Amino acid sequence: MWKIIESSVPQMLAAGFKYTIPLAIISFFFGLILALITALVRLTRKKGPFRIIKWIFSFYVWLFRSTPLLVQLFIVFFGLPYFKIKGIFPNGIKLEPFTAGIITFSLNTGAYASETIRAAISSVPKGQWDAGFAMGMSKLKTLWRIILPQAFRVALPPLSNSFISLVKDTSLAASITIMEMFAVSQQLAAENYQPLLMYSLVALIYAAFTTVLTFLQKYLEHITDRYVKAN
Repeated sequence: MWKIIESSVPQMLAAGFKYTIPLAIISFFFGLILALITALVRLTRKKGPFRIIKWIFSFYVWLFRSTPLLVQLFIVFFGLPYFKIKGIFPNGIKLEPFTAGIITFSLNTGAYASETIRAAISSVPKGQWDAGFAMGMSKLKTLWRIILPQAFRVALPPLSNSFISLVKDTSLAASITIMEMFAVSQQLAAENYQPLLMYSLVALIYAAFTTVLTFLQKYLEHITDRYVKAN
């Protein structure tokens, strides 16, 4: 059994650093950008044609929050090749597994994180906007230099939790043939006939990753708390 563990753990860790962690980091990065854009669009009070844009972003958030992530992965990877439009996509949209995973996880993260960011921005007192305008700042500059730094402190804990959840959710990427940690554990279990041992090991590795991220979250919260107290 120890020989099996010694040979299996390095393979799982290699898959974790090659696919699991990069998949989570890249997806979260693009997801945050999309989340910020979505939150700002939904918070705007502009009327007229802009309402259509707000509706599109609201529909996007509703769609990805109301459907399972696994189903979204299957639609992007297995379904889009059948999305054929003459002259534009005559052969459908065929994506590499890793690319399909990035797109799906980013869109899913963006939908959930946008609500977190929207709530965080809304929590900043309106007087902060007025203070920025009184100093001669534009709306964009006030947002960037006054509002977002305060909103970041509020959004940090839930966004950190979202990232930790995303690291675990990458295990679903095994369903679209990405050889991340869980897929490797499945492969090893089929080879050595030790499914309980293999799945327990991969669970412990996920737990180790998320524990490190939890300590990092607390460290970031400590830094931002110190900044708030200093000001």
